Amino acid sequence: MSDRAFIDTNVLIYAHDSEAGRKHEIASKLIQELWATHLGVLSTQVLQEFYVNITTKIPKPLPKPAAAAYVEHYFVWPVIRLSTVTIRKAFEIETRNKLSFWDALIVSAAFQAGAAKILSEDLNADQKIAGIVIVNPFV
Repeated sequence: MSDRAFIDTNVLIYAHDSEAGRKHEIASKLIQELWATHLGVLSTQVLQEFYVNITTKIPKPLPKPAAAAYVEHYFVWPVIRLSTVTIRKAFEIETRNKLSFWDALIVSAAFQAGAAKILSEDLNADQKIAGIVIVNPFV
C-alpha cells in the first residue's frame, strides 16, 4: 500500500460543481491537495461517470467541451484502466462484501492502484475493503 487516495466519482463531481456548497469546498480542497502531493488516483470508470454526470445530472450542467477538458486534465494522474483482472477482482469483492458491482469495480481499481484509501460518499465510511479504508470526506 501507498499513501495514494482513490477518488470516487461523487467527490470529483462535487469538486467541479460550484453549486454544491460545502461539499464543493471540501472536495475542491481535497483535489487541490492531491494535485500538490501527486497522490490522487482515478479509474476510467470514474472519469466516464464524471463526464456523464457533470454534463447532465447536476443543477447547472457543464458544457460538454468544458467537461471533456476537465477529464483530459486528469489524464496526467494515474488512471487505472478496467481490465479483465480488474473485473475478476470486482466479482470477488462484490460477493465477499455484498457491494453493487459498480462499487466493487471502484474498490478493485483502487486495489490495483495500491491505494490506501478511497474517498467516497457512497461507500460505508471507516469500512475496510480489500485492505483499503473508505473515507467519507463530507462527514
